[in-house]
Amino acid sequence: MRTKLLIEQHFHGCFGIDFNKASVDDILYLSKEILKYGIGGIFPTLVTDSIENTKKAISVIKEAASKQTDDMAKILGVHLEGIFINPQKKGIHNADYFLPPTIENYKLIEDDFIKIVTLAPELCTNTTPLRDGRNLSDFGDGLLNYLNHKNIKVQAGHCIGGDLSKCTGVTHLFNAMSGITHRGESTALSSLISDNIYTEIIADGVHVSNEALKLVFKTKPADKIILISDSLPITKSNLKETVFADEVIYYDGIKATSKDGTIAGSTTLLPDIIKRLAKLNMFNTEYINNPYKYHNINLDGYVQWDENWNIIKVVKQ
Repeated sequence: MRTKLLIEQHFHGCFGIDFNKASVDDILYLSKEILKYGIGGIFPTLVTDSIENTKKAISVIKEAASKQTDDMAKILGVHLEGIFINPQKKGIHNADYFLPPTIENYKLIEDDFIKIVTLAPELCTNTTPLRDGRNLSDFGDGLLNYLNHKNIKVQAGHCIGGDLSKCTGVTHLFNAMSGITHRGESTALSSLISDNIYTEIIADGVHVSNEALKLVFKTKPADKIILISDSLPITKSNLKETVFADEVIYYDGIKATSKDGTIAGSTTLLPDIIKRLAKLNMFNTEYINNPYKYHNINLDGYVQWDENWNIIKVVKQ
């Protein structure tokens, strides 16, 4: 079996490297090593942090991208997950750094290398008063329009709202969002019934049950499902604990959680997830193609797999 190179559009690091804290050399090393796993394109994903640290991390990622060689997974841009999310669904994120989703606040960290923004769309339409007497609604819809105008992928995540009309995608379906309800709207429900929304899913066996995965694969068009790992820096390393998003994260060999038991990201990469789904007879090769269409990009190369979805060869041209 031969497929396109894999694209990781949502992952925070691996091999002990955290994109929020990494050096240029760290990122170059990661991008070279990860190609061995069939991953030819990456969107380094930044968890919520201070404005200063976020800007620094983006700058480092951009510099690394300018120094890449042909034997590395291509850095395709930054996925900004956080800062503009809902405290009610914060997950592992540090709420001390959250900001209202306004154009003014986005401009504090704006960079042309940001290609995906995960935010809570419901915060863009409420009327919470600001200190100067204005309302979030005076600016929030403006931010959604602003990001769409710049062709930045707007993904609903860490949120509770059901209005996805100005979103292009949904971040890690079911995790850190309002779930399926038979009364009213919810993020998960709106994602499932919309054939136009691209939907990330972490199919590692920890974040979403197999029954819920079956529901997704039966409900969503196959060409709108994007497999992600949401992998942590602890992935493919010997670390049993690490500090991530200002929290100590503990890895028990199956999942990574904070002290209070909150699941952080995953500890697998895409080829592990693909192999797992294939064993369950739940994998569709369309899932590999979808990120290419979503981002309108092209990567030359391929991954050769055996009949059990083990990688035999990776070719990047």
